[in-house]
Amino acid sequence: MPPAGTMIGAEVAKFDALATRWWDPDGPMKPLHRMNPLRTGWIAERIARLHGRDPSAPGALAGLSILDVGCGAGLASEALARRGARVTGLDAAGEALDAARTHAAAQGLEITYREGLPEDLPAGETFDAVIALEVIEHVADRAVFLAALGRAAKPGAPVFLSTLNRTPRAFLMAKLGAEYLLRLLPVGTHDWRMFVTPGELGAGLRQAGMTVVAITGMVMGPLTGRWRASRDVGVNYLVMAQRA
Repeated sequence: MPPAGTMIGAEVAKFDALATRWWDPDGPMKPLHRMNPLRTGWIAERIARLHGRDPSAPGALAGLSILDVGCGAGLASEALARRGARVTGLDAAGEALDAARTHAAAQGLEITYREGLPEDLPAGETFDAVIALEVIEHVADRAVFLAALGRAAKPGAPVFLSTLNRTPRAFLMAKLGAEYLLRLLPVGTHDWRMFVTPGELGAGLRQAGMTVVAITGMVMGPLTGRWRASRDVGVNYLVMAQRA
């Protein structure tokens, strides 16, 4: 399927094919399950502080609207909803969204899931925060994608992205190691050529009217499998930007 807007049909098909196993913590999405507490914790802390709230308090994000672009079956959406946020999950993979709706209902979580692309959101619909985790390395047009994220954020609201750096080490660890040697991810999950350097992402965000205000690397402990924040952005990293 040729690209349609920011969507690459083959990329969507990859994740639709994993829909029934998305919530299996030992299945093909195991790395995301293990990474999710770090990603969503880092994001929730910064959203809460922007609104003068205690990040450790129950319901720290209560009443705040968050758009989760490329939400898949809802790993990040559910984590943020449990902190009280009003979450809208957006994805082009319809089968993954079906899995997201089923799982959220079973957990008693009220999350709005929509099928579509960020550039097709209604004009003027904005959110208190926008996230796009492990998505930008799968899109057809980064500039259009980032511009759409910026439009979806309220003035001054944060936009968060996590992705993979295009370095030789990322190729060895995230492509060859994770897909072919350790089989942590299905073969073909990533195309190293589509990985994004922090410099490229920062330039794209500036072009879209946003400024990077924080960045952290994400590193997995080889013995524990747990992820922690790090200054090392050579493989996985997470960025917070703000709309002007």
